[in-house]
Amino acid sequence: MKPAAPRRLLLCAVCLALCCVGGARESWTRGNHEWKKLIMVHHWPVTVCKEVEKDCRDPPDYWTIHGLWPDKAEECNRSWHFNFQEIKDLLPEMKMYWPDVLHPQNRSHFWAHEWEKHGTCAAQVDALSSQKKYFGGGLDLYQELALNSMLQKLGIKPSINYYQVSDIKDALASVYGVIPKVQCLPPKSGEEVQTIGQIELCFTKELKPQNCTEPGEPVEPASQRPGAGAAGGPGLEVCEDGPVFYPPPDGTAH
Repeated sequence: MKPAAPRRLLLCAVCLALCCVGGARESWTRGNHEWKKLIMVHHWPVTVCKEVEKDCRDPPDYWTIHGLWPDKAEECNRSWHFNFQEIKDLLPEMKMYWPDVLHPQNRSHFWAHEWEKHGTCAAQVDALSSQKKYFGGGLDLYQELALNSMLQKLGIKPSINYYQVSDIKDALASVYGVIPKVQCLPPKSGEEVQTIGQIELCFTKELKPQNCTEPGEPVEPASQRPGAGAAGGPGLEVCEDGPVFYPPPDGTAH
């Protein structure tokens, strides 16, 4: 009869553990880790360098990936650390299309930041449920959207002349069928206009395009946005209607 006592204790321990797991899962779903929208963020390297006032050396002359960000969720699994080995196969594309513009010699730090802050949340979606899927999925979206070539086809090129923010948004909406969000660096002292810095295109959890903003939706403060404080700095804000500067790389103004 005595051996039954340890079995009862073991059974109680198992039941208690299951209850704790269930409770943890329930609290997770009720916490701040739920999200509905996935944001594909492109940034313009020339503006990134200007934003942080650093002497960037030869920034790319094409739009690169800043990140793939779930809205309203950050650092969903702090124990799931970045592992460079898992994306070694993607390295050539990562260097080209998802570089750390400010610290090209230490890009893995930037990728680790993106994974741990945003990727661990995006992993709720099966298509992005590992580090390789997350970064590979971001690269695939980047190639499918082909923002660089689309802007060229629309006649929107880096220039010393100004564009209208509404014209850029309308042109992109005509191509992608959804409303993008355009981020700008506000004019500094002595400057005339804002400078374009980021273009965001949004998706559902099923990776279907959706509007980034809806008519009448309030503007989200820059400090509360998913990428605030990430590489590229916190200075970008939703562009105001009106003229905008799309700065050419050094030596390519036209």
